[in-house]
Amino acid sequence: MRQRPASFLSLGIALMAALGASAALAQAAAEPARVLHPWQAAPPRLSAEAYFTNLKDGDRIETPYVLRFGLSGGWGLAPIAQAGQGKSGHHHLLVNRDLPLNFKQALPFNDQYIHFGKGQMETVLTLAPGEYTLRMLLADQKHLPHFVFSKPAKITVTRKNDTDPATLQKKGLEIDMAQGNSVRPPFLVRFHASLLNVAQMSQKIPDTGHFKLTVAPAGGGAPAVMDFRDGQTEVWLAPPAGAYNLKLEMLDNLDGAKPLVEPATARIEVR
Repeated sequence: MRQRPASFLSLGIALMAALGASAALAQAAAEPARVLHPWQAAPPRLSAEAYFTNLKDGDRIETPYVLRFGLSGGWGLAPIAQAGQGKSGHHHLLVNRDLPLNFKQALPFNDQYIHFGKGQMETVLTLAPGEYTLRMLLADQKHLPHFVFSKPAKITVTRKNDTDPATLQKKGLEIDMAQGNSVRPPFLVRFHASLLNVAQMSQKIPDTGHFKLTVAPAGGGAPAVMDFRDGQTEVWLAPPAGAYNLKLEMLDNLDGAKPLVEPATARIEVR
């Protein structure tokens, strides 16, 4: 069977991604817009991406290794237990696999297509030493892919050590200041949950939560409170210059006032 040229495949994937982005924008336009806090900024790119927050192309790692996932473009996590609303889905890790050519076909279940249908934001890699190509892909409740994916990351596992994988994860939250703690607006704030499942509040799934971020001026004044009920895991901010204290909470999706775990905090300086 004759293989298609790589350039043709790349063009096809790019065209599908463009069509998918257009469809997502049309869907978002049809939905009622949520009111954003004035300190929230629009993402610098219109496109969305499922990506690794702590792994990049060319990295050399030892396993077991805690691999963390991010999701941009206003998309949110929605476990498969209930249908998600709007721009939502769950993560998949592809191991030594290209993007599927047919985005209308459900992703298979095997060790090269690893599903995170509960709304997880991380996993522990236990790969044997060798070279691997990893990428993220978001899909819906029926495991049909969205046009939301990462670039491939070619990595080398140099050694598999004797660490017990169960000791590497601890339930809790973390604020990830992608650009450091002294920033110019707009800047990215990532949210991370370990051993916790993120979902849309409207799904009403037990044992899941959604993020809430409070941004309080260090010198006093009214704080900005942002409730990410649609399962989003990051936000771009553009507050006035000054020092701020951040508090990240995860609230129970069956009781929006109940925290599931202790909050995470951070202090930033906006120049």
